[in-house]
Amino acid sequence: MRFLVGADEHDPLIDVIAGELRALGHDVIVVGAKPAAPTPWGNVAVEIARAVAGGAADQGVVCCYTGTGVSMAANKVPGIRAALCVDAETAKGARQWNDANVLALSLRLLSPTVAKEIVRAWTATPYGGTESISLDAISRAESGMR
Repeated sequence: MRFLVGADEHDPLIDVIAGELRALGHDVIVVGAKPAAPTPWGNVAVEIARAVAGGAADQGVVCCYTGTGVSMAANKVPGIRAALCVDAETAKGARQWNDANVLALSLRLLSPTVAKEIVRAWTATPYGGTESISLDAISRAESGMR
């Protein structure tokens, strides 16, 4: 799978996340996260979300200090189901029940070990196919239908 990974500022956790995805056999492109030139978190999240929604990437990982801002920004792009995850079980549930396609993470809260656990759970868990009624409701809301 092709992943875009991004953050508003360079943080060692970005390298850990990208490295873990690569170790699991995924193609990874890092967006934003430049040491000398921070990028606004909203810009990074929307860029990654648009790439995922448009098919240029299969999934995305967006990061900021709390993870909340990038999650909110990514979820404004139709077709995106970004999930803010702080542990592996939440990541597993987001994939299994919500068919989440963008993982949002906090640069403040996560240790490298927990970040790797989250990434492994995220990539190992497929959508379970059980929540079509709820996912259809999200799609209708995005398109302005009831």
